[in-house]
Amino acid sequence: MTKLGTARRLAVLLAAVALIPAAGAAAAPKGTPFPTRIVSLSPSATDDLFAVGAGKQVVAVDSYSTYPKQAPVTKLSAYTPNVEAIVKYKPDLVVLSGDTNRIVEQLAKVHVKTLIEPAAVKLSDVYTEIEQIGKATGHTPGARAVVARMKKQVAAILKSVPRPSTPFTVYHELDQTYYSATSHTFIGQLYTLLGLKNIADKAGGASDYPQLSDEYIIASNPDLIVLADTVCCGQNLKTVAARPGWNTINAVKHGDVVAIDDSIASQWGTRVINFLRAIASAVRTLEAQAR
Repeated sequence: MTKLGTARRLAVLLAAVALIPAAGAAAAPKGTPFPTRIVSLSPSATDDLFAVGAGKQVVAVDSYSTYPKQAPVTKLSAYTPNVEAIVKYKPDLVVLSGDTNRIVEQLAKVHVKTLIEPAAVKLSDVYTEIEQIGKATGHTPGARAVVARMKKQVAAILKSVPRPSTPFTVYHELDQTYYSATSHTFIGQLYTLLGLKNIADKAGGASDYPQLSDEYIIASNPDLIVLADTVCCGQNLKTVAARPGWNTINAVKHGDVVAIDDSIASQWGTRVINFLRAIASAVRTLEAQAR
């Protein structure tokens, strides 16, 4: 697996245990109650910051924050944050997904405030974090508008999905070594919302991100395969069909293999709507094939 693939899977597995509100002693310049120099070390938070209207306040983002295109991407690391590298951008707020390397304490010592927005566990967490980011940056109305729009879009997407008496089954692939995600994960709960049955749920083990085997996946015979390793690892229907024995799987035989951009599949910002739309479309195709 490539270094990019490893880092991307680490991004999926990373989940902070608590939401830490803005900390530290630094205040924004007098007359500006909200931060004017924000550093984002979370791709999902970067997405949310620009969505609520705080993009002009963002001076730097981590190397994986490639959406939206106007985000000021730097070499800053979201996985091994370095206080010296961060303070070079003179931030008055740093937004993170977790307190890796005790970065919150380190930033507090140099009087920089922090806001932690951990990995979403359910869809409502996405809405909550957008509203928190809006409040912290002075864009509460914008955040509320984004959340209202997303809720409307989600409702329309879920309404469009057929609900067969026997649910279609899905295999979600994180990388080429067959790590997957159960229904207890954020991405797994999205499949549940769409009425899909996740084959990783019966794999056993204590992890919500189990490593499956060729034999297990083939025997489970999923109706749908979702590839979240398209960018890192170049996976697609052709490469999957070339795997020994995989051409017998229903999803492969009927071409029901969905390639999702890795970042969309591993983040929990506004682009969760893109993910839901893509999978909903695949489910409608499965229903049409079943008629």
